[in-house]
Amino acid sequence: MQTRSFRLDESRIPTEWYNIQADLPGPLPPTLHPVTLQPAGPADLAPLFPMEVIRQEVSTERYIAIPPEVREVYKLWRPTPLVRATRLEKALDTPAHIYYKNEGVSPAGSHKPNTAVAQAFYNKAQGVKRISTETGAGQWGSSLAMACNFFGLECKVYMVKVSYQQKPYRRSLMQLWGASVTPSPSTETAAGRSILAENPDSNGSLGMAISEAVEVAAQNEDTKYSLGSVLNHVLMHQTVIGQEAMEQMQMAGEEPDVVIGCVGGGSNFGGIAFPFMRRVLKEGATTRFVAVEPKACPSMTRGVYAYDYGDTARMAPVVKMYTLGHTFVPAGIHAGGLRYHGMAPLLSALARDGYVESVAYHQNPVFEAAVMFARTEGIVPAPETAHAIKAAIDEALRCKATGEAKVILFNFSGHGHFDMAAYDAYLAGNLTDTEYTDEQLSRSLARLPDVGGAGQ
Repeated sequence: MQTRSFRLDESRIPTEWYNIQADLPGPLPPTLHPVTLQPAGPADLAPLFPMEVIRQEVSTERYIAIPPEVREVYKLWRPTPLVRATRLEKALDTPAHIYYKNEGVSPAGSHKPNTAVAQAFYNKAQGVKRISTETGAGQWGSSLAMACNFFGLECKVYMVKVSYQQKPYRRSLMQLWGASVTPSPSTETAAGRSILAENPDSNGSLGMAISEAVEVAAQNEDTKYSLGSVLNHVLMHQTVIGQEAMEQMQMAGEEPDVVIGCVGGGSNFGGIAFPFMRRVLKEGATTRFVAVEPKACPSMTRGVYAYDYGDTARMAPVVKMYTLGHTFVPAGIHAGGLRYHGMAPLLSALARDGYVESVAYHQNPVFEAAVMFARTEGIVPAPETAHAIKAAIDEALRCKATGEAKVILFNFSGHGHFDMAAYDAYLAGNLTDTEYTDEQLSRSLARLPDVGGAGQ
């Protein structure tokens, strides 16, 4: 009988994170201070992040040890299973072999705790009392709430208002773990009040919520800011996914021809892809990497590679990335975790150099793929994860057309148990698809910062 699930015992949890900065063809463009637009040093980042996190952000060490305290928490759900989707393969009648790494088995239901636990640990070690953050769909907010609870920290979450309304049980989960949750934009911060003064009915965006969380951290000495995606250290923490997957693919006796992940800021994609990417960068492997985003927030497929602010109010560091502009406000699609205006600098640089392909989908075909997966594999995917599933299905159907028996690996980044309202809307035919004209996108892109020679 064909083996479907490949599992490791807890002794195989990685002991180090893989830092792809050591193997890039060249260094990343520097991070800039949001006011001076000059290269930012550790002192500029210290109001927001603990020093160990800052060190990891700029490090070019290939491997960084995972603290025993973090690995001990990882044991609650890691290693996660690698599963061959044989029932999906049969339904598609494809010669392709489809595997998925199931990160939905974590207590919070997604890959996000891999970095939340690490960031909470480093903040606690520096004596921080409270962490402020933003969240879209709530997977990051709930993960950080859980991690802060484990390490005895207060957690303040600004949740994008449209997701706050769409996903009330994510909010409940954060509160269950002790976090304080506020819909963003709010009247609690100057940034929020400014946004509401301009648009009282704003549905919010991740850029707006980041502005509120950054403001709280910058104005309170006992508080630091934590981000669930985009930054280098976040993607590095997620590489436990890919390291485990490499060992599990060896157990399966196969090597992926293509590795797929959904992208909002890039963390789960980097987590599964970067350990495999090292073989491409250093050993001449020919693995393809496909990043999947929504057409309602197409930063990689229609954005520009440029310096931009990480938030709407221009308080967060400025990084070079694929961006739609920091003032871009995406439509309120149900994949709330993919509604960020920019993409991780690491992923952006690799895409610019041709190592990563990108594709974008409307949400209706994405949910069609999600329903097919749920009805064959039995697991309900998060709307974000469903983007990766859609791309994997398309790859498998191309194999059916050509007769190629490719090996496809995708990251199942989270389950959709808190997203049933989105499935209700899809099944009722009430989901709308949004696409922007070039003129609409050009408005926000026209407000990119002029960095001059500072970022060269």
